[in-house]
Amino acid sequence: MVHTQDDGQLKATKAFLKALKIPFEKVEDGESPYNPEFVAKIEKSMQQANEGKVVKIDLDDIWK
Repeated sequence: MVHTQDDGQLKATKAFLKALKIPFEKVEDGESPYNPEFVAKIEKSMQQANEGKVVKIDLDDIWK
């Protein structure tokens, strides 16, 4: 995703990417660039965290 300020910057960015043979695709406003299954997993995890369904690990125990 590139945030250009005007059409000139967008055209220049597209030309630059094409010249370097870097693949890209346009994402419409409001459209998520993320895989819907991934988003669903993250939302489920956030809901579980909000409900307190988490396991806390003490920092001293991480490297044991």
